[in-house]
Amino acid sequence: MNHLSDIRTVGVPVTDQDRAVAFYTGTLGFELLMDARLEQLGGRWIVVAPAGAAASIALVPASEGNPAGVDTGIRLASPDAPAAHKHFLAEGVDTDELLEWPGVPPMFSLRDQDGNRLYVSQG
Repeated sequence: MNHLSDIRTVGVPVTDQDRAVAFYTGTLGFELLMDARLEQLGGRWIVVAPAGAAASIALVPASEGNPAGVDTGIRLASPDAPAAHKHFLAEGVDTDELLEWPGVPPMFSLRDQDGNRLYVSQG
Protein backbone atom coordinates (compact mmCIF):
# COMPACT_ATOMS: atom_id res chain seq x y z
CA MET A 1 0.00 0.00 0.00
CA ASN A 2 1.28 3.46 -0.90
CA HIS A 3 0.75 5.76 2.10
CA LEU A 4 1.64 8.96 0.20
CA SER A 5 -0.40 10.25 -2.69
CA ASP A 6 0.52 13.83 -3.52
CA ILE A 7 2.86 16.76 -2.95
CA ARG A 8 0.78 19.52 -1.44
CA THR A 9 2.99 22.31 -0.08
CA VAL A 10 6.70 23.17 -0.09
CA GLY A 11 8.02 25.53 2.60
CA VAL A 12 10.22 28.48 1.65
CA PRO A 13 11.90 30.34 4.53
CA VAL A 14 11.50 34.12 4.45
CA THR A 15 12.73 36.86 6.78
CA ASP A 16 9.71 39.16 6.33
CA GLN A 17 6.40 37.44 5.68
CA ASP A 18 4.55 40.61 4.63
CA ARG A 19 7.26 41.46 2.09
CA ALA A 20 7.20 37.86 0.83
CA VAL A 21 3.41 37.92 0.39
CA ALA A 22 3.72 41.14 -1.62
CA PHE A 23 6.38 39.57 -3.87
CA TYR A 24 4.70 36.21 -4.42
CA THR A 25 1.20 37.65 -4.94
CA GLY A 26 2.03 41.00 -6.53
CA THR A 27 5.16 40.32 -8.57
CA LEU A 28 4.74 36.61 -9.33
CA GLY A 29 0.92 36.79 -9.52
CA PHE A 30 0.23 33.92 -7.09
CA GLU A 31 -3.01 33.69 -5.12
CA LEU A 32 -3.03 33.98 -1.33
CA LEU A 33 -4.64 30.72 -0.18
CA MET A 34 -4.14 31.00 3.59
CA ASP A 35 -2.81 33.48 6.11
CA ALA A 36 -3.26 32.37 9.72
CA ARG A 37 -1.41 33.19 12.92
CA LEU A 38 0.72 30.30 14.10
CA GLU A 39 2.62 31.24 17.23
CA GLN A 40 4.52 27.92 17.24
CA LEU A 41 6.32 29.13 14.09
CA GLY A 42 6.92 32.60 15.46
CA GLY A 43 4.74 34.12 12.77
CA ARG A 44 1.98 33.04 10.41
CA TRP A 45 1.18 30.04 8.23
CA ILE A 46 0.96 31.62 4.78
CA VAL A 47 0.25 29.59 1.66
CA VAL A 48 0.43 30.93 -1.92
CA ALA A 49 0.14 29.28 -5.33
CA PRO A 50 -0.47 30.04 -8.99
CA ALA A 51 -4.19 30.00 -9.78
CA GLY A 52 -5.41 26.42 -10.18
CA ALA A 53 -2.08 24.82 -9.19
CA ALA A 54 -2.17 21.50 -7.33
CA ALA A 55 0.93 22.32 -5.25
CA SER A 56 1.57 25.43 -3.18
CA ILE A 57 4.32 27.30 -1.35
CA ALA A 58 4.24 28.03 2.38
CA LEU A 59 6.09 31.25 3.23
CA VAL A 60 7.45 30.18 6.61
CA PRO A 61 9.48 32.33 9.01
CA ALA A 62 13.21 31.81 8.56
CA SER A 63 15.09 30.57 11.60
CA GLU A 64 18.56 29.45 12.62
CA GLY A 65 17.75 25.89 11.59
CA ASN A 66 15.81 26.96 8.48
CA PRO A 67 17.62 29.98 6.96
CA ALA A 68 16.40 32.06 4.03
CA GLY A 69 18.41 32.36 0.83
CA VAL A 70 18.20 28.75 -0.35
CA ASP A 71 17.94 27.00 -3.67
CA THR A 72 14.35 25.84 -3.24
CA GLY A 73 14.50 23.37 -6.13
CA ILE A 74 10.97 24.50 -7.03
CA ARG A 75 10.23 24.39 -10.75
CA LEU A 76 7.41 26.67 -11.93
CA ALA A 77 5.72 26.30 -15.30
CA SER A 78 5.02 29.15 -17.71
CA PRO A 79 3.12 28.99 -21.00
CA ASP A 80 5.69 31.46 -22.43
CA ALA A 81 9.01 31.43 -20.55
CA PRO A 82 10.67 34.10 -22.76
CA ALA A 83 7.78 36.51 -22.12
CA ALA A 84 7.84 35.73 -18.38
CA HIS A 85 11.61 36.31 -18.34
CA LYS A 86 11.20 39.70 -20.03
CA HIS A 87 8.39 40.64 -17.62
CA PHE A 88 10.36 39.77 -14.46
CA LEU A 89 13.44 41.64 -15.70
CA ALA A 90 11.26 44.72 -16.32
CA GLU A 91 9.83 44.36 -12.78
CA GLY A 92 13.34 44.42 -11.33
CA VAL A 93 13.28 40.82 -10.12
CA ASP A 94 16.70 39.24 -9.58
CA THR A 95 16.53 37.07 -12.71
CA ASP A 96 19.20 34.98 -14.44
CA GLU A 97 19.62 34.72 -18.20
CA LEU A 98 17.09 32.89 -20.33
CA LEU A 99 18.46 29.52 -21.38
CA GLU A 100 17.34 28.22 -24.76
CA TRP A 101 18.73 25.03 -26.28
CA PRO A 102 17.37 22.99 -29.21
CA GLY A 103 14.90 20.36 -28.01
CA VAL A 104 14.76 21.72 -24.44
CA PRO A 105 12.04 24.09 -23.15
CA PRO A 106 13.25 27.66 -22.48
CA MET A 107 14.04 28.22 -18.80
CA PHE A 108 15.53 30.64 -16.29
CA SER A 109 15.83 31.12 -12.57
CA LEU A 110 14.91 34.02 -10.32
CA ARG A 111 15.23 34.92 -6.66
CA ASP A 112 12.85 36.49 -4.17
CA GLN A 113 14.00 39.32 -1.86
CA ASP A 114 15.57 36.78 0.53
CA GLY A 115 17.61 35.19 -2.26
CA ASN A 116 15.49 32.03 -2.42
CA ARG A 117 15.98 30.61 -5.93
CA LEU A 118 12.99 29.46 -8.01
CA TYR A 119 13.13 28.04 -11.53
CA VAL A 120 10.78 28.80 -14.42
CA SER A 121 10.45 26.65 -17.51
CA GLN A 122 8.06 26.65 -20.41
CA GLY A 123 5.42 24.00 -20.23
